Amino acid sequence: MLLRLFLTFAKIGAFSFGGGYAMIPLISHEVVTANGWITMDEFIDVVALSQATPGPIAINSATYIGYKVAGFWGSLAATAGVVTPSFAIMLILGFLFYKYRDVAFVKDIFRGIRPVVVVLIVSAALSVVPSTLTGVIPGIVAAVSAALILGFKKDPVLVLLAAGALGLILYL
Repeated sequence: MLLRLFLTFAKIGAFSFGGGYAMIPLISHEVVTANGWITMDEFIDVVALSQATPGPIAINSATYIGYKVAGFWGSLAATAGVVTPSFAIMLILGFLFYKYRDVAFVKDIFRGIRPVVVVLIVSAALSVVPSTLTGVIPGIVAAVSAALILGFKKDPVLVLLAAGALGLILYL
């Protein structure tokens, strides 16, 4: 199980571009659909918890899921798995990018990758919408939050805290 956790999260770490939000669909597929380690509802809670705690989403998610599946050693295996390929890839790419950053070919590659990263982030958002927007009130909270953050440029942390307080009031 430890090797399976390591390899699953190594695959996620190796084939994810665009940061934590772009990894969400890959993590979801691997831990919910492919391996059945947690449910989609649990996964949404993992993502929320991972965002609320310090550190990258992928590492926090790997640590939690690894712990749930195989305890302390599972969390260690999953965390090491998600970090190792990314660390190695970043060392190599960082060196190469620094050395060849002004070459047109390299610039073109990054121009091609950017739109895919946007699609991965949108895909992540859309994959959690059905489990998150379960009624009129959650829909209104989502719409108001989006308007505040995107339209009025309000601090996302304050919006998150306000939504949490509203949740306490409405659902306690």
